[in-house]
Amino acid sequence: MSERSLPKKGSNGLSRRGFLGRTGSIIGAVALAGHITPAAHAAAPPGPIADGARVPALVIGTGYGGSVAALRLAQAGVDVQMIEMGMSWDTPGSDGKIFPKVTTPDYRSFWLRTRTKAPLSNFLGFPIDKDVPKYTGILDAEDFAGITVYQGRGVGGGSLVNGGMAVTPKRANFAAVLPSVNADEMYDTYYPRANAGLGVGMIDPAWFDTADCYQFSRVGRKHAQRSGFAWTFVPDVYDWDYMKQEAAGTATKSALAGEILYGNNHGKKSLVQTYLAQAKATGRVAISALHKVTSVSPAAGGGYTVTVDQINTTGDTVATKTVTADRVFFAAGSVGTSKLLVKLKATGALPNLNGEVGKGWGENGNVMCGRANHMWDPTGKLQSTIPCSGIDNWDAGGAFAEVAPLPTGIETYASFYLSITKNPNRAEFTWNAATGKAELSWQTAWKQPSISMAKTIFDKINSKEGTIYRTDLFGGNKIWNDTLTYHPLGGAVLNRATDNYGRLHGYTGLYVIDGALIPGNASVNPFVTITALAERNIEKIIATDLP
Repeated sequence: MSERSLPKKGSNGLSRRGFLGRTGSIIGAVALAGHITPAAHAAAPPGPIADGARVPALVIGTGYGGSVAALRLAQAGVDVQMIEMGMSWDTPGSDGKIFPKVTTPDYRSFWLRTRTKAPLSNFLGFPIDKDVPKYTGILDAEDFAGITVYQGRGVGGGSLVNGGMAVTPKRANFAAVLPSVNADEMYDTYYPRANAGLGVGMIDPAWFDTADCYQFSRVGRKHAQRSGFAWTFVPDVYDWDYMKQEAAGTATKSALAGEILYGNNHGKKSLVQTYLAQAKATGRVAISALHKVTSVSPAAGGGYTVTVDQINTTGDTVATKTVTADRVFFAAGSVGTSKLLVKLKATGALPNLNGEVGKGWGENGNVMCGRANHMWDPTGKLQSTIPCSGIDNWDAGGAFAEVAPLPTGIETYASFYLSITKNPNRAEFTWNAATGKAELSWQTAWKQPSISMAKTIFDKINSKEGTIYRTDLFGGNKIWNDTLTYHPLGGAVLNRATDNYGRLHGYTGLYVIDGALIPGNASVNPFVTITALAERNIEKIIATDLP
């Protein structure tokens, strides 16, 4: 596969209709385009970055925070080089598709593993993981003591592999998420800007009520409401018009063909179609895929010396490059940024980083479970891979549960959920000099608060419906998958490891602009908050830090 930019995926226009619900109004979201219009500029080189290059701004990572930073810097007239450890996903495999189905993972599915590690590891009691060739695949199941962290690998980061649930936290909960940030600014300006930029929209409720592919979600609604819980539609970044076409048989199926966890070939608006497309269109942004930053240190003549390894598709280093950047933006995701910063502090590359680096990491209270329904509550053979609803018991029980699909292609009579909870436990990244690796202090037992909070929803539903938990989905007769997170947050917390706009303490020109800034829990799926915070921070940085 090549290292060029990702393909356009179907009719992924930036629909902005219908987004009310929990996220509030996006009136005025046209402010997205209200920044500095870039002057005419020769196209930036397509990459990879050359050894010895000097760049005004280097962004480590191409996920939500990094993509926002690159676009806004470019619009302000700054040339940007983005460094991405994963691939540019733009070339079909032998099946004619770029991304495989959830039910048929192959070499494209996992990052440098020789065996798959699906979040749902068993079905009907049988293990479903299998051996695969080692390859720089799209989903990283990164194992730490006590937890596996799932992360997207490739140009577009986590936007390639998540379900696209684009949720703005309830305003009443925001102070607990980012206490040092002005909520009025976020809800009046930056959340609307992020939602517009991401192309967030809401499912058509009338279509939802009749679509075969959302029978599972309607069963989830019925059970939630019968037990007295608030059920809500949840916005998403899928092109809902495209999904209607999928259902009508007039467009190539994607969400209705079991595509999401290992990428989505059509319909989903990843960052490749939104922020990154706009960034590249400025002519000031270049992306070097299959490149990994290993060191950042002050350069003798000003700026920072950045060491970058270029790798091949089996993870081998094929070249090591040294470049100089006037400013460096850490946007490698909560885990990637935290691991790199604790390494740089401990090894003396950036010794003046403060003692908060590596701290405040959490897993957004993620826990998964399934329920076995009665025969009169089938959830449907055809299930869209895009979730669109949730059960809200946050205030009373500390849990918000995504009504998730189980797209097996057969009738399972099962309801499946990913819960986000108020788990108070926080872990720390530290550097182990003996092994040369960053370690995380998370303990599996720390998930117990998440289980207890999720049970406030599902124990009650089971009691009301006369149903039971499924024990055949996670191996070992387990009810709860308590060893994973999809939503890593923290490790370089805003206003602790950085100032209140992401500037790292101890160094001028070094910034964190990703989920590492958020202290462990966003109360909902976090990528809209990561995007909105990045919009806020980069606006301030451009206004005050650039010459």
